[in-house]
Amino acid sequence: MNIAIDEMIETIRMVQMENLDIRTVTMGISLKDCADSDFDKMNKKVFDKITTHAARLREVAEEVSREFGIPIINKRISITPIAELLGNATVNQAVELAKTLDKAAHQLGVDFIGGYSALVHKGITKGDQTLLDALPEALTVTERVCSSISVATTRTGINMDAVRQMGNIIKEAAERTKDRNGLACAKLVVFCNPVEDNPFMAGAFHGAGEGEVVINVGVSGPGVVLNALKRYPEADLGQVSDVIKRTAFKITRAGELIGRVVAERLNVPFGIMDLSLAPTNALNDSVAEILEEIGLERVGTHGTIAALALMNDAVKKGGAMASSYVGGLSGAFIPVSEDNGMIKGIVDGALSLSKLEAMTCVCSVGLDMIAISGDASPETIAAMIADEAAIGMINKKTTAVRVIPVPGKAEGEMVEFGGLLGRAPVIGVNAFSSEKLIKRGGRIPAPLQALIN
Repeated sequence: MNIAIDEMIETIRMVQMENLDIRTVTMGISLKDCADSDFDKMNKKVFDKITTHAARLREVAEEVSREFGIPIINKRISITPIAELLGNATVNQAVELAKTLDKAAHQLGVDFIGGYSALVHKGITKGDQTLLDALPEALTVTERVCSSISVATTRTGINMDAVRQMGNIIKEAAERTKDRNGLACAKLVVFCNPVEDNPFMAGAFHGAGEGEVVINVGVSGPGVVLNALKRYPEADLGQVSDVIKRTAFKITRAGELIGRVVAERLNVPFGIMDLSLAPTNALNDSVAEILEEIGLERVGTHGTIAALALMNDAVKKGGAMASSYVGGLSGAFIPVSEDNGMIKGIVDGALSLSKLEAMTCVCSVGLDMIAISGDASPETIAAMIADEAAIGMINKKTTAVRVIPVPGKAEGEMVEFGGLLGRAPVIGVNAFSSEKLIKRGGRIPAPLQALIN
């Protein structure tokens, strides 16, 4: 890639003053050839393959980060959905495999390993069920293992039997980690229309269409976009879109350069650039604050969805012009616990759970890192998943739910998760029951949009 001197200078400013960073360099690894009817052999193959391919991931990423002066915050691994390897394994063996993945992540010094996953949007195999049964314990006894479960797609509809199970699994995982405010649930996301090359956690897995090994990159730049908009306080909304688009172009260029260098030095193919705006708890590194700079007094008020749609579209247009390999989720994340502006919106009464749900119609990726009252029933959680899945299914987009029913906490209390996961005010859920809907089970049929052949 040819990077001009003025681009380099501008990138240095974005890093030093505007919180530009590479949120993650994620190595995707196929484990298909690790399948074995002998569990112990399979377990060893998984460990050996991960630790061999990713042996230098952290070292090279840190080397490139120092060389180019752009922080790489997370080094991560995504793997083939583990349910595909379980076969006749027992629940205890599935938990043991999760411990193996955690051990590999610790040995390699990576932040997370994603792919303790199952794709059950149309049906549940024996291996899928084993993984689902193991999930609460597996997420409790491991530190760096992340899980994603696909319960719906536009082509298949919504597997409501799987949705019902996920309500119970989330509730149990929260109870098992009640001493840590239900932290296990922060490592579990439930998807509609998941993508195979997502580098972000907790939803990353190495899909069936991917190659043997690949490097995918996720860049983060809310602070850069916010500062760019502050330089144009009188711009109309068309001009605002153009400012965001041009800024996203620059962010994407910097991110792809770093990703390609890391991939080259690891002798691994470069995969995709995920250009999602992912916030942090750092000052002025908030998606909500971008929306407020566009013109909202507080995120959540009327006009929030219009502003978010404008921003998300501009980010995609700018990124698509900068790279031919845009992939992953590529939009704007709205994780409540990781975004100071979102937290303030809830505390001030401007932002509600219903508004957050509505916002997911126009952005990536869904109800993300939301603390809900600990007395929320499994059926209520399942119904939240069903609603979000319906939004994704009908609109042919990826949506997801990562909610944390915090044991012993009620609406209005603040809970701390620590580190990148931040803190969040507990949101109350609707008092009326969805139990009958959830207990019906079955499958919500695919919509007419599925008939596209």
